[in-house]
Amino acid sequence: MKFDVIVVGGGHAGAEAAAAAARLGAKTALLTSNLDTITQMSCNPAIGGVAKGQIVREVDALGGLMGENIDATGIQFRMLNSSKGPAMHGPRAQADKKAYQFGMKERLENIENLHLHQELVEELLIARHSDGKAFVTGVRTMLGEIYEAPRIVLTTGTFLRGILHYGANQFPGGRAGDMPADRLTSSLKQAGLRIERFKTGTPARLHGKTIDYSKLTIHPGDDEPVPFSFLHETIQVEQIPCWITRTNAKVHQLIRDNLHRAPMYSGQINSTGPRYCPSIETKIVRFSEKESHQLYLEPEGRNTCEIYVNGLSTSLPCDVQRDMIHSIEGLENAQIMRYAYAIEYDYAPPEQLLPSLETKAVEGLYFAGQINGTTGYEEAAGQGLLAAANAVRSLNAQDPLILGRDEAYLGVMVDDLVTKGVDEPYRMFTSRAEHRLRLRGDNADRRLTEIGYRAGLVNEKRWNVFCKKMNAIERLFQFMRSTRVKLTTGGSISAEEYLRRPEVEWNEMTERFPQLSEYSVRVTEQVCWDIKYSGYLSRQDASVERAHKLQKIRIPDDFDYFSVNQLRMEAKEQLAKIRPETIDQASRIRGITPADLAVLVLTLRK
Repeated sequence: MKFDVIVVGGGHAGAEAAAAAARLGAKTALLTSNLDTITQMSCNPAIGGVAKGQIVREVDALGGLMGENIDATGIQFRMLNSSKGPAMHGPRAQADKKAYQFGMKERLENIENLHLHQELVEELLIARHSDGKAFVTGVRTMLGEIYEAPRIVLTTGTFLRGILHYGANQFPGGRAGDMPADRLTSSLKQAGLRIERFKTGTPARLHGKTIDYSKLTIHPGDDEPVPFSFLHETIQVEQIPCWITRTNAKVHQLIRDNLHRAPMYSGQINSTGPRYCPSIETKIVRFSEKESHQLYLEPEGRNTCEIYVNGLSTSLPCDVQRDMIHSIEGLENAQIMRYAYAIEYDYAPPEQLLPSLETKAVEGLYFAGQINGTTGYEEAAGQGLLAAANAVRSLNAQDPLILGRDEAYLGVMVDDLVTKGVDEPYRMFTSRAEHRLRLRGDNADRRLTEIGYRAGLVNEKRWNVFCKKMNAIERLFQFMRSTRVKLTTGGSISAEEYLRRPEVEWNEMTERFPQLSEYSVRVTEQVCWDIKYSGYLSRQDASVERAHKLQKIRIPDDFDYFSVNQLRMEAKEQLAKIRPETIDQASRIRGITPADLAVLVLTLRK
């Protein structure tokens, strides 16, 4: 029962963490309360979206499993924001919910060095160095088993003291049908970690054969689905449509009449929920002027009739849920198979973490996913991969793998978490990334695969695919620079300069030069967008260079901020709390002003 790394929790963070640690050669144990619910989609049965799709591509570029698995089990694929610029494109796929989780379980079962165990962890085993610093030695499970390891990655999702709310009814649970982890929180508190509460929720599921689709608007997938994984060029799959309907005045009035029975408004729930994905009752209160809200009806798989009602998250009582759904067009006779509910759970505010995702309070203990105050399968998966990679690297006395804000959305997310903390469940948006034109989903492999290969996360198969693509991109760039295009006004310019013109599309280039058709879409889109946006990228590069200069000004771990008389007390307290590693990181801490930074830089130079 001795391991190098123990991963606690089998959600999206836990699966990527366990796979990453094992890929790096560590003897790894994945402990989860139910092996049949590995990477279960507790809420929306979908992967990706705007910014989230970019994260999936980044996880894939680093050798992760999520992209390959959704390509194999998706039932509908769409490229969101395809009419906008490439930085805003977001691949998204509806998943066959059960196929996805059993596909991931099979992948994990076949990874060398990875041991899966159905165990509910109840206690962290912690010892202390002679100087009093805490460090992990293992875990104890509900069955009384002890697993030993010097590195532990906690990916507890919504299971820490989870409570489900169906109107006035409350039940303990990590999600509907699963027991919570009630005792682990006390271990975290005893180790010196601060614990707080968040709330989230999920809509009802309906029986698809009781829905009147003639009253709904069909929402099909793309004609040519785009894969998530860079290992795949195309996807050949029969796609299943989604459907659209809307709420109405009758539904809104029904909700208003029953707000006193909603846990969020009755005082039963006091914790904060996700602002960007509010419950339907919150929408009715916050956007009282709206006459209706759009709802997406999304199939949960090929071999089930269950339909997910996207946009109708609620914790209202079951009788209100029935009346509400039966008042919606097309759902008048719909049968509810699973009622909607809200869930409250514990999390640890993430400013208690180092950029490696190791806790500051306990050596060898790493957090990933919702325990860090985030939400979303994709955000969790990315954190799991990075936390586990850093756990193994620390065992080998290697520097942590820390991605910059200019290198990846994963870098933006981790920096946001450890530097700014959270006051609501954190979700990634493109607006959070100041260098988002560099962080496109299409170029995630160009940004990260070499980093992953050097770190040992990327295998030879993926590396060879990447090198082949990079060689093709270089050849195409050479062609664009060396080939001339004759102008109607006389003279000529390079194909690269010609393509840079706003009115020129790639199709025109292939008509002029048929030999370009030999290149794959994955190659041509890279070259096309790099050329089209070269001016903007140059300006972003200048911004990145300024940030890199600030990153070189490092702050000693034991720096005494309270000894700097010129710093404001608020600045001293915030800096001492977060303990940034560089001036660049310090610049993003809430409440830190340019004047504070100037004082800090001068002090460090002295």
